Amino acid sequence: MRRIELDLVLNKILSTHPRISDINFTVGRPCQVAVDGKLRPALFSLAANELTAFHTEQIALALIDNDRRLLTNLFRHGSCDLSYNIQDGLRFRVNIFSQRGVLSIVMRLLTNRIPSIDELGLPESFKSMARERNGIILFTGATGTGKTTSLATILNEINDNFPLHIITLEDPIEYLHTHKNATFNQRELGKDFDSFANGLRASLRQAPNVILVGEIRDRETIEIAFNAAETGHLVFSTLHTISAGHTINRILGMFDTEEERQVRFRLADSLRWVVGQRLLPKAGGGRIAVFEAMQNNVRVKDSIINGESEGKTFYEIIDAGQAYQMHTFDQDIIKIFSQGFIDEDTAMTYASNRSKVRIGIDQIKSKKGEKTSDIEGLRIDKDWGIFNKKE
Repeated sequence: MRRIELDLVLNKILSTHPRISDINFTVGRPCQVAVDGKLRPALFSLAANELTAFHTEQIALALIDNDRRLLTNLFRHGSCDLSYNIQDGLRFRVNIFSQRGVLSIVMRLLTNRIPSIDELGLPESFKSMARERNGIILFTGATGTGKTTSLATILNEINDNFPLHIITLEDPIEYLHTHKNATFNQRELGKDFDSFANGLRASLRQAPNVILVGEIRDRETIEIAFNAAETGHLVFSTLHTISAGHTINRILGMFDTEEERQVRFRLADSLRWVVGQRLLPKAGGGRIAVFEAMQNNVRVKDSIINGESEGKTFYEIIDAGQAYQMHTFDQDIIKIFSQGFIDEDTAMTYASNRSKVRIGIDQIKSKKGEKTSDIEGLRIDKDWGIFNKKE
């Protein structure tokens, strides 16, 4: 398949499914699209019923376009990442991987325009993050929850307001930033640098004020991020963890036991924010993001250095930290439930602490005059005491 033919196929899929987030090419299935996080067959398919190994191989070769590095990664490591452009400036983040001896492809549609913090209705803490001047800010969550978009909005906020030098290290480049007040240099793994650790190490000699590292994957990368933060740089990055507490433990777990005390002190000094992100299905269709935000204050720093204890868990600190723009996933879930964006089942399914969310939902329903329990027919037995005394 030639690239021009692939572009025609992609344009046909996009015109038929305007709300898609991903396109999935898997052997034994028809071409599929992800809409609101759920896979469904594309109305336009490459084959009558299902794709064959020949189909996916031809699509993969068209995407790779004889790039030796990508072919080497695919055959040596079993997968490769790339970005792909079609007409009208539409771009995809692509992963090609081997499974059971055949190739599969997942293409994520990237938006052309970077939305602002206000447009997406993101927490006010995001603007505070854009005003930080040094330290480490980490975004956590599963793949596909929107971490890259959130980071892009913060960098865009910096770009709008501050004349700084920003270097990004990405795999691949997803959002293209134009020069506004800030100056951007965007580097792509494989094309411009060979590993995040080496790219981050080199960036320290490129006079940046802000550095974005696509993902912290190993100990070496986090060590260099510490060095960058300690020398006055602001470092943004991502980790695949489910909460702020898990993020701290994941970083500590990258180091040997005898190094833990020193790492705790370095992390307590360098960390500025940890933001967790999840996507929940909206009532009536679509998805909505919920966040957990932890700012490094005195209580957080103490728990990083000495470890969590009763009454001093990261969850409890965040839960009581609204004065510092902190909030848990559960507080955010209760908030969007009260606004009607999600239903009760969704709120309970995605809750971290179900009892807290249950109480919050019952309070909201009670204010609206709605039932908070299925128990009916209860009454006070006024005669019980009388009969009891007679006996």
